[in-house]
Amino acid sequence: MHNVTVRNIVIGDGLPKIIVPIVAKTKPALMQEVNIVREMKPDIIEWRVDAFEHVEDLICVQDTLVEIRKAIGDIPLLFTFRSYLEGGKKQISARYYQELNQRIIQSKLVDLIDVELNTTDDILEDLVTKAKENDVCIIMSHHDFEKTPTKAEMISTLCTMQDKGADILKMAVMPSNEADVVTLLDATNTMKTEYANRPLITMSMSGKGVISRLAGELIGSAATFASGVDASAPGQIDIRAMRSIIQLLHQNIASIDE
Repeated sequence: MHNVTVRNIVIGDGLPKIIVPIVAKTKPALMQEVNIVREMKPDIIEWRVDAFEHVEDLICVQDTLVEIRKAIGDIPLLFTFRSYLEGGKKQISARYYQELNQRIIQSKLVDLIDVELNTTDDILEDLVTKAKENDVCIIMSHHDFEKTPTKAEMISTLCTMQDKGADILKMAVMPSNEADVVTLLDATNTMKTEYANRPLITMSMSGKGVISRLAGELIGSAATFASGVDASAPGQIDIRAMRSIIQLLHQNIASIDE
């Protein structure tokens, strides 16, 4: 297993890292949210740029990113444009998605960037290559808001991400019942123990799947998303509650191991 280090954070070692999204629409509201979230001391801050009203203005996005980077100091920054088909707020062309992510990678203002697996192969390959050239870590992601695939399908998808050069593998699925949550947990554990050679992040969304956001250390998910000011996906819980629970779980897991 190869851990991923961004600034002073090691993803894949120790407690699951807590990622908090910033999702405000306007620049003033966004900077206010940044300042609030920074004080919560998350391990990583994610800018969900698809929620930003000026996302289609590359200069404005980059200028805003400069301010975010300055405001958060040494906290690692993840840049994410979530596509409309995978739960995002905005629909853009594939070529603009490529241009936006290229520009951000080459700015070297971010530490990690989310690239969706369902991106066309040529764009995916281009973004992975540029990220590696600029020392930006790729979180390759897939989101299913309709269902939970079979265990075999989820493992296959995560293995595909690994084959395509992701630094971190990410999958989020929607459960329709408790059995779906167990399937996601089982797939995660099997992927971690039998196939993965790099960190993975998995979650079962909505209230039914909240256990998957908390039990990462036990099942093999290296990070979890928590809400700061506003949630970016169904099932996220407040960072303070998240931190308290995963620390409690860590203490008890450690005592059992001893």
